[in-house]
Amino acid sequence: MATKYPKKAQSAVRRAMHERKRGQLKSGRSGKTVTSKKQAIAIGLSEARKKGAKVPKKK
Repeated sequence: MATKYPKKAQSAVRRAMHERKRGQLKSGRSGKTVTSKKQAIAIGLSEARKKGAKVPKKK
């Protein structure tokens, strides 16, 4: 069963996935285009954390 996240986190991940699909999502320091779904999800959750959404910490 997949983990359920708050609306704020869901919207951040949805936006990141949409950008990845269009080829516009860039990774942090290197600025390379993200192609991995997992990496896009991680970026979305990270942005949600920065905005103050209730997302569990990274393991």
